[in-house]
Amino acid sequence: GKMSSDDDFEQQYGSEYEYMDDGYDSEFEVARKSSSKKKKSRGTKRPAAAESAAERPIRDFASLVLKSDHARRPLWVTPDCRIYLEAFSPLYSKTTDFLIAIAEPKARPEFLHEYEITEGSLYAAVAVAIDDKSILTVLSRLSKNELPREVKTFVKEHTQRFGRAKLVLRQNRFFVESERPEVLEKLKSYRAILQAVDNDPPVASGAGEALKEREENLSYRMLGLDLEEEKDTEIDGADEHQTYSFCVRDGRGYIEAVRKTSREQGYPLMEEYDFNADQTNADLDVNLRATARPRDYQERALSKMFGNGRARSGIIVLPCGAGKTLTGISAACTVHKSVIILCNSAVSAGQWQSEFLKWSNIDEKRVLLYTREAVDRRKRVEDADIPDGAVVVISTYSMMSFSQKRSEMSARLMEQIEGREWGLMILDEVHQAPAESFRRVMENVKTHAKLGLTATLVREDGKIDDLHYLIGPKLYEANWMDLTSRGYLSHVECIEVWCAMTKEFYREYLRRSASSGDRHFYALNPNKFRVCEYLMHYHEGRGDKLLVFCDDIISLQIYANRLKRPWIAGSTPLVERQDILESFRSTSIVNTVFISRVGDTSIDLPMANVLIQVNFHGTSRRQEAQRLGRILRPKPNSPKGSFAFFYTLVSTDTCEMYHSAGRQQYLVDQGYTYKVVTDLVEHAHAQQKADPKQFPTVLPTKKQEVELIKEIHLGIERRVQAAAERSSSSSKKKRKAASSEVQLIGSGVRVRRQGRNMGELSGAGDVQYMAYEPDASN
Repeated sequence: GKMSSDDDFEQQYGSEYEYMDDGYDSEFEVARKSSSKKKKSRGTKRPAAAESAAERPIRDFASLVLKSDHARRPLWVTPDCRIYLEAFSPLYSKTTDFLIAIAEPKARPEFLHEYEITEGSLYAAVAVAIDDKSILTVLSRLSKNELPREVKTFVKEHTQRFGRAKLVLRQNRFFVESERPEVLEKLKSYRAILQAVDNDPPVASGAGEALKEREENLSYRMLGLDLEEEKDTEIDGADEHQTYSFCVRDGRGYIEAVRKTSREQGYPLMEEYDFNADQTNADLDVNLRATARPRDYQERALSKMFGNGRARSGIIVLPCGAGKTLTGISAACTVHKSVIILCNSAVSAGQWQSEFLKWSNIDEKRVLLYTREAVDRRKRVEDADIPDGAVVVISTYSMMSFSQKRSEMSARLMEQIEGREWGLMILDEVHQAPAESFRRVMENVKTHAKLGLTATLVREDGKIDDLHYLIGPKLYEANWMDLTSRGYLSHVECIEVWCAMTKEFYREYLRRSASSGDRHFYALNPNKFRVCEYLMHYHEGRGDKLLVFCDDIISLQIYANRLKRPWIAGSTPLVERQDILESFRSTSIVNTVFISRVGDTSIDLPMANVLIQVNFHGTSRRQEAQRLGRILRPKPNSPKGSFAFFYTLVSTDTCEMYHSAGRQQYLVDQGYTYKVVTDLVEHAHAQQKADPKQFPTVLPTKKQEVELIKEIHLGIERRVQAAAERSSSSSKKKRKAASSEVQLIGSGVRVRRQGRNMGELSGAGDVQYMAYEPDASN
């Protein structure tokens, strides 16, 4: 079930500027391996739904004791640390803000939302100065039932160490701070930390800006206060807190030792950057333009990052189209120090550069693009130098993590990036950061604060938890349905279309089901092809803009070439890709673009309002959500309440049935619903017969279907041949490097010896024996 070589993954993502997420491939492999055991079940029954229902344990909470006025309260809190919120409660809005701060959203359908208190969510809560007493007080007040003892125990045990100490960079020196001197003494009892301490005893300092945030968070303690007969007025005063600290010795070895030891001993250090007090690093002259007006949820997310007057590292989760880029630019304008931005592709990096110049007043010469094309355009090595002073550098994960030999210009620029200090690192699509190659980037680049941005904080390989110590806690997560109801996101109609396999294609599918070659036949199922063709003509006739996603490259090319539409894959040159996207954005010449998974993230196509999936890899929930995000942005001049359309075409009686069910789970948890349509094949076929001018088809008869099978076989053969040629070319390079020229002892004859395999020595590969006559004079 895992991806094979003829997926051409290396060709798509192997270049230095392209998408090379180690974890991206492993995600699909995990998802596909988990489903490979069930691949034999090929009926139209939804095995994923049945399996999840069977595996999910039944939780019986009939023994919970309800309060007498439970109807007024919005929450159920269960002993397994689950919280259920009534979305129709008058207290819904304020309660949601509180729950996002202390718990992980699990499912948020229309009427009842589910959250879970986890170790990671409590870590995030403590990071924004919400203590255990506040959490338990508010939960008890809002809960319909008496707060379970298990919940109280879990919250107290997991917050007694979180947030007790912070790692702060102040005036280019690292300090470990805490309001409790005994915590600092406990940390110094560990040898690795004691060796890193630069001063003793702990230094007392004013509470400063941290108190402002604590006062703001006291508003949580007032939530639902009118529900209690006895008012809780015992709220800790801010003036009772004092901050102590010790300095860490210079040298990154000491800093890493303090981080690692603290985490291992159960005292993870919150990382903060006192940028206002940083006199060492130059200030960046940048501010938001007057036309840039962050929305309230963006300001709320930024307040979690800068609530105490410092920049705390962490992750902000916003839906696609909700303004993650503007949120990152606003953070950069707040820090006013050098910024490095990492993206997942050269196209995305170019978009960040354009957006930075659009929404801020920064000097254009201070925004540097560092991708392969941008570096190659420079004529001299000196042209790649980073200018003195504060700058914004925008690059890609793959460019920064490239481990092979670099060009002289690229190596020089990389050396300068690693040799300076950066005030802020912004990681776009941060769910890629756990990949092993990208971890090296965060180790080599010295940055004071890190901000991760993503729409889907999920991975199928389980590495998403690593972000808590690689980046920081989740600071904020927006609700997709709330933003949709307020008009910030488009309403989307999600439709799954079942397409029966034709007899000839199903025979080929079963014949190849043991290998990865079966995907070509369910991707190019003639019934699916006709439905895609019908939907394309129908929506183009309405004036819509369509994106058609197909992960399989052979199928992608056949779809695009037969339907005479442009296509984009990893092998498409950057200039050609940009021309296609620009024509799609601004003209009526290109209304449909076929695209591989390079379009899953970070491609700005605000005009697209219809998306069709004809092929996908595995049960990746993240890919499903990212693709939906391509059409979430509201369209200009569109009537209020207009819909975007998200079609998934599924070949019945194939493994696509299982995969599609698993992929939809994340969006279902966000409140989206899928409508299953089973008769669109017949409808499309009837329309194509009745009105061939409006709905033409390239597969009118069975003969064309058989020819399509031949075209698939030809495409597979070409792909295999291309792979063999690449392998042969690689072998020749290795043999050339291994070749040597030697002088025979006692003679003037020079002999060149070269390594060959047995096939070549027997005549394969155009190898021939040749005899050389020695010079007569010798």
